[in-house]
Amino acid sequence: MGTAKMPRSLRAVSEVRAGEGADPYSGRKVTAVAGLIAVASFSGAEAQQSTLPPVTVEAPVARPRPAASKPTPDQIRARTALRRAARRAQPVPVAPVPFPNAGGLAADPYADPSAPYKGDRLAGGKFTEKLLDTPRTVTVLTREVLEDKNATSLRDAVRSTAGVTLGTGEGGNAFGDRFFIRGFDARNDVFVDGIRDPAVSIRENFFTKQVEILRGPASSFAGRGTAGGAINIVTKQAGDRNFTNIDTAFGTDATKRVTIDANQVLSPTVAVRAGGLFQDANVAGRNTTTDDRWGGFAAIKWTPVDAVKVTANYIHTDLNSIPDFGIPWDRAANKPSTETGIANRNNYYGFAKRDFQHARQDIGSLNTEVALTPDVTFSNKMRLERSTLAYVGTLPEAPRAGIPGYSPDPAGYGLVQLNAVSRYQTTDTIANQSDLKFKFDTGPIRHTTIVGAEISREKVDIDTFTGLTTESLPGGSTSIGSVIVPINNPYLTYSAFAQPTRANNPTVIKVDTNAGYAINTANYNDIVYLNTGIRYDDYSVSAGKPFATTTTFPQKADSGNVNWNVGLTLKPLPYGSVYVAYATSTNPVGAELDGTDARYGGFNLTGAYNQVFAPEKNKSAEVGTKWELFDRHLLLTGALFETTKSNAREQLTVAGATQVVAGASYRIRGIDLGVAGKITDRWSVFGGLVLMESKVLNSATPAFIGRDLANIAHQSFNLMTKYKFDYGWELGGQATYQSQRTGGILYTTTTTVLPEFWRFDMFVEKKIDQNITLKLFVNNLTNKLYYDGFYNSAAPFVLVAPGRSGTLVLSGKF
Repeated sequence: MGTAKMPRSLRAVSEVRAGEGADPYSGRKVTAVAGLIAVASFSGAEAQQSTLPPVTVEAPVARPRPAASKPTPDQIRARTALRRAARRAQPVPVAPVPFPNAGGLAADPYADPSAPYKGDRLAGGKFTEKLLDTPRTVTVLTREVLEDKNATSLRDAVRSTAGVTLGTGEGGNAFGDRFFIRGFDARNDVFVDGIRDPAVSIRENFFTKQVEILRGPASSFAGRGTAGGAINIVTKQAGDRNFTNIDTAFGTDATKRVTIDANQVLSPTVAVRAGGLFQDANVAGRNTTTDDRWGGFAAIKWTPVDAVKVTANYIHTDLNSIPDFGIPWDRAANKPSTETGIANRNNYYGFAKRDFQHARQDIGSLNTEVALTPDVTFSNKMRLERSTLAYVGTLPEAPRAGIPGYSPDPAGYGLVQLNAVSRYQTTDTIANQSDLKFKFDTGPIRHTTIVGAEISREKVDIDTFTGLTTESLPGGSTSIGSVIVPINNPYLTYSAFAQPTRANNPTVIKVDTNAGYAINTANYNDIVYLNTGIRYDDYSVSAGKPFATTTTFPQKADSGNVNWNVGLTLKPLPYGSVYVAYATSTNPVGAELDGTDARYGGFNLTGAYNQVFAPEKNKSAEVGTKWELFDRHLLLTGALFETTKSNAREQLTVAGATQVVAGASYRIRGIDLGVAGKITDRWSVFGGLVLMESKVLNSATPAFIGRDLANIAHQSFNLMTKYKFDYGWELGGQATYQSQRTGGILYTTTTTVLPEFWRFDMFVEKKIDQNITLKLFVNNLTNKLYYDGFYNSAAPFVLVAPGRSGTLVLSGKF
């Protein structure tokens, strides 16, 4: 059959012009192509009417192909390596920058976009694989989980998380955020964007994007401590989508709270983000105490070229309150006085015109990331931080039937002794982390290796206030330096006081750390993952009182600590994994910077006994499994674990003198179950169950061997669920359980026990339109009386958790 071809001359011109690099989508090129098609069509029609002989095009003749030979193993490996190199060389598609405002909230880069309760990845660069393929238990509180918990502080977030228990300022430690993870103290194991935040402060959540709770020793990733785990706060960063979010909350207990979060793309290379907070509130179920806050954050991202990204952010928080130190312990009944009825739940025993609490944090970070090649990336993080924690409070202690001559007891309620506590603590931190990440292959095995170094200086000044004696008040006693009031009528709450002043006799503690580490993940065909890590910390601590007028005992300790981890993950199916893991960590002496008690890792500078011991050693083994079900939108996790601590410090009384010795050992073992994600498109769940047993394995006091560790809930459970209905309605709730906790210094030396509790929360949400949402929260639905922590002493007291509260939140997202 006759056909028409483009004249050779035109085809040649087309080829030449194509080779000149002209834009294939330009108007001239499209016009030329259209012209060629018209010429070809006209020529074909004209050829059919011409008298010229027809042009005949013969059909192509199939040529025999040579027999295909089977590639050799070397050829297969070479072909596979070339394909991997080609995939890595392909540029990652970049979403167009939205101009002007695109509206709405930027997607969470770490969560499953279809199941936002489910965290898929950790934000830190040291964890290179998805959670499914990471051989350790990690609880991820995603942005949506934090929102549905109505968690406005870190303490709120972990209070209802299984396996984490709140503590108090026991043992000379500061009253602030104190957490126990898998039974071990983690108050100095809190991180912000992967860099340690050693200050014991009170942390807000308005600048938080995600909270990650790592379970078990993590020294290869985090450095010292982390016997039970670590908490990493992921902050909000500037992104590539314009939005403005405003949340306005009104609640019971005179709560008023406003937060704003806005991101703006200024150019294809620059984006900025800023936010602010204002809160004025009381505390549910407690008289007099307040909880006022304000703060702001700012972040910028600059990408001058595709291979370079520079980010910086600054966070300021300022929390002010009339503090609440709880209610006294009834020694006669060995229960909280509210459990026996001798004290009312809402009794406040402080002095409103004297007591205060001020927690302030200023955190500045500068991060740089450079892709040197498609397979080699250099990153550097620098942090400057200053935290201030100052408070004067009143401890309700030692209830008694009455002390003749010291205080009347007209109503027969019984009496309680009120004692002052104070602290002025500043923490300054400068830190720098540098990482070099390599990706390479060894045959069929893909490697991701991180080699890094960390340098940090931490300095803590711990001072107190003077002028806190209360014996001048009615009922005061110069012999005990306290005031005694009826336990159910603390009538001096608004009495006038002289303002306290700084003592100006601080304890100054300095820690210098120089560390190097290497972490590698080897991946064989996405079936076998081997994760290994090793870290060396050169640690130096010193403590002294430079302005002391009495005899003190300055302390100094140096140590070099090597820790490592190994984890093996097998994936029998793409959506399931089983793993075994082993890790170590160390707690060098003096590492708990806020402590003034050697038993708790601090230094007591008034004690003449030896306080410089070899580091405590922590070892942990874990075997677990993880499965992504329901179209991989629901993550189920389960693990058996055992953690041991050796060379632990404890206190002895020898010949009437108190001293601290090392050599004790403890063990905690248990099961850790978790769930996060959605079961259907409408039904989401998040929760966990942790069952533990603890035991003192060795002690200088034989009678203590076999006892439980103190201040932790050995059984805990939480489950949050929500369901989406039609017309923009959502209904959800949360159940939280913690078993009883036994009081004591480090282990159970007494029989004081905090009761177990169940707490229930609920929320309902209505989406008014695509921009406006209305949400009602009711926390502690049954107004359950329970306790956040127990302060063990000769005259103990307990901290009361908030009662029932309701909050209405109006959210606008534009």
